Amino acid sequence: MTANEIEKAAERVAKLKAQAEKLSTPLADAQAALEAAQEAEATRRAERGAVYDREFADTWQTRANEAAHSGDDAHARFFEALSAEPWFAAYVEFRAARHKRRHVLDEAQRAQRALREVVTVPEQRFYAVAILTAIESHAEKKAQEVAAAFADDLREKRDDFLERKS
Repeated sequence: MTANEIEKAAERVAKLKAQAEKLSTPLADAQAALEAAQEAEATRRAERGAVYDREFADTWQTRANEAAHSGDDAHARFFEALSAEPWFAAYVEFRAARHKRRHVLDEAQRAQRALREVVTVPEQRFYAVAILTAIESHAEKKAQEVAAAFADDLREKRDDFLERKS
């Protein structure tokens, strides 16, 4: 390599170094501005989170009460609809027969005691109501799914609150 080529390469390196130094300051400034903006946004979100959390903590009892009673109308509609179902009416009739038997046994035991006889009437046998357990289990599963969607909605509302700029 000749001295002229070396001189040209050195000039080129010096020129590129000058350009790099010239660009490094705006880049550093831009990076600092980005970091400051990110920190400001994190601070803003933390402050908004504290506002939201304070409001929620202060109003949880009202919210919980509203949530607990939000199903009252549905509860009434459920029993109204359930009572109108032919299968339910048949099941009630079946279960009533068991209760009627219990009343007969109770009265027979009372009569034997009143007559001072040895009570020979057997005690009532109780039968498990498996159909209700199955219905309850299925209803609980569905209720948990609805409640999970509600929890997702609560989290989404908090996130939306944090995202607002005001």
